[in-house]
Amino acid sequence: MDSTLVQDHFFNPRNVGELGDGAFTGRSGSVRCGATARISIIVDESQRIKDVKFKAAGCSLMVAAASLLTESVKGKSTAEAAALTRSPFQFSEALNGSRCGEPVAEALLSAITQYSDSIRHEWNGDEALICTCFCVSEGTIEAEIRKGNIKTVIEVSRACRAGAGCRSCWPLIEDILASEKIHDLSG
Repeated sequence: MDSTLVQDHFFNPRNVGELGDGAFTGRSGSVRCGATARISIIVDESQRIKDVKFKAAGCSLMVAAASLLTESVKGKSTAEAAALTRSPFQFSEALNGSRCGEPVAEALLSAITQYSDSIRHEWNGDEALICTCFCVSEGTIEAEIRKGNIKTVIEVSRACRAGAGCRSCWPLIEDILASEKIHDLSG
């Protein structure tokens, strides 16, 4: 990516605005510079980001980062979008190594986490749904823990992908790990 791309996304930002009802919104800001970002997403039945909008108050690099990121996540699953925010911000080269895109990535992750939390509350399956990004149930996680003698959340993620997306399920996975440890001690 080059500075021409950044200029284009700053002067002609894509996906600016707000989404109405049914949107999940995340917010973030930078203490260093006072910039703020808000990203809203609408997720379809297949857990893909159907629409995304942003509002940003910050420098030209942050606005360009928000435009680039929102363009990148349209049509992606929430898990793919969350993973994108977890990797080193892919636009840092275009942003000349600036950290101006970090609040944008954090706002997107916050919106995905809000979506994941809402899905867990609405789940009507036979088992508790723990990881909404990858649709992994409590029973699947427990089975993987027992089968692989798993001790950490990272190991759970490697075994069944639970926790590899937005990470909002990490506390739930930690609870399962602690519960399995108690079962091991008492058994």
